[in-house]
Amino acid sequence: MLEARNIHHIWPGNATPVLHSVSLHLASGEVVGVRAPSGCGKSTLARLLAGHLPMQRGEVLLNGSPLQPRRWGRPHPVQLVLQNAELAFNPRVKLSDAFPNGVDSSLLDSLGARREWLVRYPHELSGGELQRLSIARAFVPGLRVLIADELTAMLDAITQAQIWHALLELMRRSGLGIIAISHDEGLLKAIGARPHPL
Repeated sequence: MLEARNIHHIWPGNATPVLHSVSLHLASGEVVGVRAPSGCGKSTLARLLAGHLPMQRGEVLLNGSPLQPRRWGRPHPVQLVLQNAELAFNPRVKLSDAFPNGVDSSLLDSLGARREWLVRYPHELSGGELQRLSIARAFVPGLRVLIADELTAMLDAITQAQIWHALLELMRRSGLGIIAISHDEGLLKAIGARPHPL
């Protein structure tokens, strides 16, 4: 479904590329686990695969065709959810503003999120509650790949387990593919991720 070929990225001012000839394949209904120490390019890869950074060299294909660039206001089939959900929402507006087209109640239920959270401000929710809403926001029409970059690293073990259980169930129901980026080998094994060392 999603294929990355020979991705290369070097940050300005650095002599050494953070990513060099990185390739990856993700099938529908599969979890691929990308594990590497800090500073080895995991988050850079996530942003490249999701189209948040311009590609310097290499390509990303979705179902055999080049992945289309992101366009403002249009849902994109590859979505990225980051570790720090507090930074994902505007602190000055209610959370409902992050869902201008509304949100499916069944999706909120699946993630253990409550509709009444949407009338609150981000600072009024816990990190785990915000992360559930951050995931819900990523479920746009036509979603095929969810990239989870250290998705639950800042959460307690019980909340981690609840969120991953919900995500894996949504994956089984929809055929979604998940790229789980983490330094936690135990977590990647627990969610059945196919390992892909970086």
